[in-house]
Order: sequence, then structure tokens, then C-alpha cells
Amino acid sequence: MQLKINGEIRDVAADWQDENLLVVLREHFGLVGSRFSCGIGQCGACVVHVDGAPVSSCLVPVSDIENKEVLTIDGVADADGTLHPLQQAWLDENVPQCGYCQSGQIMQALSLLEANPNPNDADIDDAMNGHLCRCGTYDRIRKAIKRASLALRETS
Repeated sequence: MQLKINGEIRDVAADWQDENLLVVLREHFGLVGSRFSCGIGQCGACVVHVDGAPVSSCLVPVSDIENKEVLTIDGVADADGTLHPLQQAWLDENVPQCGYCQSGQIMQALSLLEANPNPNDADIDDAMNGHLCRCGTYDRIRKAIKRASLALRETS
């Protein structure tokens, strides 16, 4: 079985095909940016995009996504290491404290900005609902999304 992950075709060995996507990403391919936390799809730490839609990778059997495109936090920055404007905004607004939830937060926010390039507070709160941050950086997350929104609109 093959998956397209961060633009690269990768083979999933037969003994990994009964696992969930998160386990395959982290343990089989070494893409550790997506985090394991609750394991039941309620925290948002493991969110990746499958065919452009955010999903909790801990809930998705890898066998269900054959021939689909997967984007993880590991593939968001440019190949030369230049951060995506959303990642840069995260740093500029000092969002991360412990950082554990941030990959899922960023992936969800990226999906939001692709669907709505100029979200208001209610749009952000609605899109980010269900993404838990034990450090409570929700205000900074909102500011970072707005900063990235502005940066993306200025470059388009």
C-alpha cells in the first residue's frame, strides 16, 4: 500500500496496515510532528490533513486513506526551511508554552485560513473548538491566526 505524505509517495509495509494513521506517521515513517495525546479524537493534538481536510489521525485507519494525500506539520514549511506564515505568526505571538498541542492547532488553523482567509474571532473560536491547550494560550492562538491571515492576504 502507498500513501502520499507531504508530497512524497511512501510505501506502508504490510505489518503496519492495520494501524491508525498517527502510529504509521510517527513510528513507521518517523514523522513525529503530529502528537499522540488522548487517542480518542477529542484533543486535536494529532490533526493532519487528508485530501485537504483536517482529521484526527489517531482515529483514521491507515488502510482507509490509500491513494489519498496526507499533509502533516512536518510538511508545512517550505523545502528550504522557510516557515509558513502561520508557523511564523505562532512564533511572533509567542503561542507555544509546552508546545505539545501546537502541531494540531496549526494544522486546524491552516485549514481555517484556506477556507476563510479573513476569519473573525467567532470564526476562529468555532474552527479551533475541540483543540485543547493545557497551557491556555487561546488568546495568543487567536492573535497568531489573525496575524497569519493578514500576512497571507498581503502576499496574495
